[in-house]
Amino acid sequence: MEKQNDDLKVIIFGASGMVGAAVLNECLKDPRVSTVLSVGRSSSRMTHPKLKELILPDLFDLEPQTEALKGYNACFFTLGVSAAGLNEAQYAKINHDLPLKTAGLLLKLNPDLAIGYVSGTGADSTEKGSVMWARVKGRTENELLKMPFRAAVMFRLAGLQPLKGYKSSTRLYRVFYDLFGPILPLLVRLFPNAVTTPERLGRAFIRAGRGQSPKSILEAKDIHELGSMVV
Repeated sequence: MEKQNDDLKVIIFGASGMVGAAVLNECLKDPRVSTVLSVGRSSSRMTHPKLKELILPDLFDLEPQTEALKGYNACFFTLGVSAAGLNEAQYAKINHDLPLKTAGLLLKLNPDLAIGYVSGTGADSTEKGSVMWARVKGRTENELLKMPFRAAVMFRLAGLQPLKGYKSSTRLYRVFYDLFGPILPLLVRLFPNAVTTPERLGRAFIRAGRGQSPKSILEAKDIHELGSMVV
C-alpha cells in the first residue's frame, strides 16, 4: 500500500459516460478531493465549484493542453468503447493506445500521479487468450502497471447500478439496463461480488487514488469491498 494522499487533485477522462459519471459524482462530494478536471469529447453535464471541464474534439491531441493538465496527482481513466463490431486494431486504438498515450503525457507533467483505469472482468493478463477484448485490456493493464505512477490500480468492473439520470452510450448495455434496471438494487444486495453501486465505485477510485488499495488489480468483489471500507 502506498503513502496516503489526503488532498486529491483529480483528472477524469470519460466523465460523460455512466462509469465516469459515477466516479465524478463521488469526487465532487468527497472533501478529500479538492479539484476535478473532466476531460472528454462532451460535457459531464454536472456543475460544481471544484469542477472544471476541458472539452476536446480529439483526445489523442492533448499536447497543446499541457498547461491545463498540470498540477494534478490522480487520473481516473473511465473512457472506453465496446468491442461490438470492431476489429482488434479499432478496439485497441481507444482501449489501449489512448490510455497509454494519455498516461505517458500526464506522468511527464505530474510525476506524483496515481492512476485508476477501468478495465473489465475477464481481462487477460497473459495477453494470449482467444478473446480479443480481454487480450487488449490485459495488455493495457500490464503496460500501465509498469509505468512509474505513485499508485496504479486496475478496476475490473462487472455490473454497475447506474447513477440516477445516466445511461450507457452502448446500445446493448442500454437495453440491458432498461430491462433489469428496476431490480438492480436487489442484485446489488444479492450479488455484491458482481454488481456494485455508483457510490461504492466512486469511493473505491478515491481510495485507490489516495493509496489505500491493497491490490493493483481489483476484481468486482475487491471493488465492492474497497468502496465499502470504513475509513
